[in-house]
Amino acid sequence: MAQWLHMSQLIQCLSDDTVNSLYPPSAFPIEVRHFLADWIESQRWDDLVPEKVEQESQARALLDQIISMLQSIAQQNANVVDRMKLMQISRNMTVFQQQPLQFGVMVRDILRKERVYLGTQPAQIPTQPQYQQYPNRETAFPNMQDVDHLVLKVLEVQDIRQKMHQLQEELNWERQNYEGLQGPIQQNGLDPTKSEIQKLQNHIQQLEYNVKAMATKRFQLLQECVDCLDQCQTRLLSKLKTWRWEQHKATIGHPFDENLNPLQTWCEQLLGVNGKLRQELMLIVEPIPELQERLGQLLQVLIQSSLVVDKQPPQVIKTQSKFSTTVRYLLGEKVAPGKPVVLKAQIINELQARNLGSVPGDNVGELINNTAILEHNTASKSTCATFRNMSIKKIKRADRKGSESVTEEKFALLFSTEITITGCDTPYRIQTISLPVVVIVHGSQDNNALATIIWDCAFSEPDRVPFVVPERVPWRMMYSTLNSKFTSEVQTQHNLDHYNQHFLAQKIFDKPDFADDFSNMMVSWAQFNKEVLPGRPFTFWQWFEGVMDLTKKHLKTYWSEGLIFGFIGKQHLHLILKDRPNGTFLLRFSDSEIGGITIAYVSASENGGQKIQNIQPFTKRDLEIRSLGDRIRDINHITHLYPEFPKHEVFKKFYSEPQPSSVGGYIPVSLHTKVGMEAGSATPPPPMMTPLGDNPHSSVNFPVRQFQQPFSPQESISQDIMETATNPDVDFPPNTPVVFNEIPAGNNMDLDLDSILQTLSN
Repeated sequence: MAQWLHMSQLIQCLSDDTVNSLYPPSAFPIEVRHFLADWIESQRWDDLVPEKVEQESQARALLDQIISMLQSIAQQNANVVDRMKLMQISRNMTVFQQQPLQFGVMVRDILRKERVYLGTQPAQIPTQPQYQQYPNRETAFPNMQDVDHLVLKVLEVQDIRQKMHQLQEELNWERQNYEGLQGPIQQNGLDPTKSEIQKLQNHIQQLEYNVKAMATKRFQLLQECVDCLDQCQTRLLSKLKTWRWEQHKATIGHPFDENLNPLQTWCEQLLGVNGKLRQELMLIVEPIPELQERLGQLLQVLIQSSLVVDKQPPQVIKTQSKFSTTVRYLLGEKVAPGKPVVLKAQIINELQARNLGSVPGDNVGELINNTAILEHNTASKSTCATFRNMSIKKIKRADRKGSESVTEEKFALLFSTEITITGCDTPYRIQTISLPVVVIVHGSQDNNALATIIWDCAFSEPDRVPFVVPERVPWRMMYSTLNSKFTSEVQTQHNLDHYNQHFLAQKIFDKPDFADDFSNMMVSWAQFNKEVLPGRPFTFWQWFEGVMDLTKKHLKTYWSEGLIFGFIGKQHLHLILKDRPNGTFLLRFSDSEIGGITIAYVSASENGGQKIQNIQPFTKRDLEIRSLGDRIRDINHITHLYPEFPKHEVFKKFYSEPQPSSVGGYIPVSLHTKVGMEAGSATPPPPMMTPLGDNPHSSVNFPVRQFQQPFSPQESISQDIMETATNPDVDFPPNTPVVFNEIPAGNNMDLDLDSILQTLSN
């Protein structure tokens, strides 16, 4: 009812003729608009189209409801004048029951005219807070107001044509009368200047003048309509391009409204307007080639621009793996019935993407299940082709330059078909391409391929040549991308702070002592994901992506609540912890290991002072065995989260519940994290585990592997064996005692848990 509230204010400033023209008293009087305002605005009048005879039943149902509601309101109205008036209106409206669709289209046009008045004449409305709060249609339905203007212009052209036709009929009639009077006057010798024929001649001349004036006005209006259609379509194509651009940016976490319905409505309305204007031009005695050609070009562009990749394929695709994608045609309801429309997909390289418009020559890849039929969904009013089980069987690489790797080569999927639109004589060839994709052959390439996609999505220009990207970008842009990707991937509202930003810059530029602003320093693609970090076997992106993955899978809540300091260098770490009491700790991401989080804490040194300790990082595998909260509870050396939050208050909700005293008759066991001297304090048992069963002499020797670093800082290895004992897939004989071997901290060895499970299962 919001529209009528504002319209009721506006009509006070309009002339009576304008109001009667807007709400014809004989067809749709203003009383109907007033009493049924809420219901009228809740119906889908915009869906009604005069040419769609199948909508007769829908329009008839709407008309019957209006008549019924008017009668009901009339019976309940205490004012006898209003009651009689409404009953009369309801009886008058029954004449539309023979042409309900005409009635529905009339209501549709009235509502459109209202929106035009509300958009074009705000200055005439008295200052009212209500109107100031009226939502801007351009926000919800961009530039639909312009389309409403255009529709009204077309209606005016049609109205002038009808009036011209009536005038021409009257002119033909009067000319016939004039010719009929000429004979008797000449035979009787009467003076034509003194007879009724002079009035008839004057009337004929006036009619001829009016017809010519209307023809001139009609021609001018047609030109204005074509110009307006051109402008509206240009804005539509700009909105479609913006939608695709936002879809591209969504890869790095930018907000994206994927709803295409408003743009589809816009496309359909412009197609309808184009068809009506072409019909009007055909009805002109003298054709106007210039306008006909412009409308033909606009029609072709609209039809060819309405194919959109609704659901993009994965931007990193592994050969021989299934993937899906969906292509939507925004003019789907206008496709001519008959032969199904089959879309074909093929993979193209960067060079072919730059030459769109022509059929690609070389076949650079073989796609399996690369065809799909455009199908209309009545519920969603969308027409889509869904490729559900597509796969790249093989790919042909281009010659690489210098140190360029296969994970830097970009491809795209090209979708194409031939389509015929209702009302158009010739079929049109339409096509569209996906966002860039990187094709890999092994999972180990996934991380580097993703880096290529991130760089492309973050730093490409809107109207670039496919798929050109800059080699260097300012650090502020890089940091914004990292922050956006991190928060969207982890699904958190907690952003990276300025401490994190500074540390990341120090790391990527290898400037640990640089304290100034990095914002305008240029970071290169090589620094991002080609050159390994100093002293490390991995690149910046590989390290950052590992942290992001760890946080997403195991640390989301901790990070979101601000319990993880995150990205911080050891120099800064010592600076903020040096004056804190023993046991103060913070959580930071490992600087030396991919996907690790470590605990840095203050402890007493041998000489009675203080020192900063860093516990061996916990990885995904570690946190799958025992959660971070439980590990923090286990470690007695740490007591307060920086700056001074008692750990049991902060992390209590992350502690797991204690296991029941017995489970299925078994003696329960538990895991416990030990660090430093705790891990080495246990008495070392014999270096084997001997089950005492049917064969007391049998023994199991544990395979071992070398640590990359000494074992002393990390938790006791005995937890791995305890994990084995609690595995439900490992069943021990009854009354079998199990001895757990705890390896001393100095042995630099780790147990292979998979081998243990295999051995015990055997």
